Amino acid sequence: MRSIATTLLLLAGTSAYGQTFEVASIKATAPQEVGRIMVRMGGDPGRIDYVNVSLRDLVRQAYDVKDFQVAGPDWLNTARFDVQAKYPPDTPKETRNVMMQNLLAERFGVKIHKESKDLAVYNLIVAKGGPKLKKAEDMPATPPSDGPGPGPGAPGNVNVNAPRGAPSGGASGAAFGTGGKPGDGAPRPMGPGMMMMRMEGAGKMHLTAKAMTVQSISDLLARQVGKPVFDQTGITGNYDVELDFKPEEGMGGMMRGMPMPMPRPEGSGPAPDAVEAPSIFTAVQDQLGLKLESKKGPVETIVVDSANKTPTEN
Repeated sequence: MRSIATTLLLLAGTSAYGQTFEVASIKATAPQEVGRIMVRMGGDPGRIDYVNVSLRDLVRQAYDVKDFQVAGPDWLNTARFDVQAKYPPDTPKETRNVMMQNLLAERFGVKIHKESKDLAVYNLIVAKGGPKLKKAEDMPATPPSDGPGPGPGAPGNVNVNAPRGAPSGGASGAAFGTGGKPGDGAPRPMGPGMMMMRMEGAGKMHLTAKAMTVQSISDLLARQVGKPVFDQTGITGNYDVELDFKPEEGMGGMMRGMPMPMPRPEGSGPAPDAVEAPSIFTAVQDQLGLKLESKKGPVETIVVDSANKTPTEN
């Protein structure tokens, strides 16, 4: 009864604002080119231009929470949509979030409630022997965008390119970055505040990040382990990070909903999944000189009670 009452209260609260986008369109994403997937979460001032985003992404953006704070059916991660909307350019972020909440309620019939749960969390601390972080060259870290991004602390655009039979095949990559013109879809050189993931078969993932704060690194790790990660290192400044690790079943993963690598052509050498890679926990300690320490703590969660897989017509 408490959950039902909370759901009704939240729905009534958002409807009371009566705030909606000037124009809004939601369509199922068209099938993409074989071997390549592109996710875009951007838009010029006064516009939302999202391509191939999940309903989970939209819920996370609407309620301004991290990935691990959204709970619901598995299909929230896999059903993909294109969203375009217009709003006055000077609209505050909080108002835009309410607009998105109303849009999800109207078009998907989204009903949610909030819960505070005691969950397993991680503190990121300095490991014995001290940090092994590489100081970034004098470049300020780029702040994350207002959009949902691919995950906690990750900015606006994502391009994922799987190889097409190249001799060095067997890897797929995701480049996350801020800015970029909507519709360009082209991979951009890495700059401050950007990160890239490359999956080398099923056995190894490589992360590269440029000019990141340790707080931003904590957010990236939270996306991978599927649980909150709190920066307790006390380390300031910006750092370049290289991290090799083995993705583990049951973890959140920054590649959630992304395609697995394409088969390697014959005669191209040993499969990358034969490569030994450490767990994310071992990699963080050995390669970064930091440690993920398990704890228990209260976390507010957005629970999606119900939603329609197909949005109502525009």
